Amino acid sequence: MSPIHGSAIIPCLRYRDANAAIDWLCRAFGFERHAVHRDEHGGVQHAQLSYGAGMVMLGEVRDNDFGRHIVQPDQVGGRETQCACVTVTDCRAHYERARAAGADIVDDYEEKPYGGAGYSCRDPEGHLWWFGSYDPWQSPQA
Repeated sequence: MSPIHGSAIIPCLRYRDANAAIDWLCRAFGFERHAVHRDEHGGVQHAQLSYGAGMVMLGEVRDNDFGRHIVQPDQVGGRETQCACVTVTDCRAHYERARAAGADIVDDYEEKPYGGAGYSCRDPEGHLWWFGSYDPWQSPQA
């Protein structure tokens, strides 16, 4: 069953400085704050950032049962086992915005032979992101 609004699959990330990450993700990638829940010290317990009908959730790195299953990119040589893929309308403009905000571009903007365009980059804490205009929901089914 799919949700009433948005996506049923929502990536979740952990950041050492989640407040700075939220500011940067909104400025560089165009996310909007949907909800930010802080603890008594101002740390981010849980945040939801939206982009169109999509969303990512994030929080501070924590040494708890769930947190011990997650490592940060700098703890594993910058490698990732997954990345968030975000469909954007104007990929070239999004690329320029992210680059201007200091995103570490991993794969430059490129028009793809299967349609659309895309690029990948890392945020200030090293998480890998892919942005592109290719919309798999609009492509023909196999």
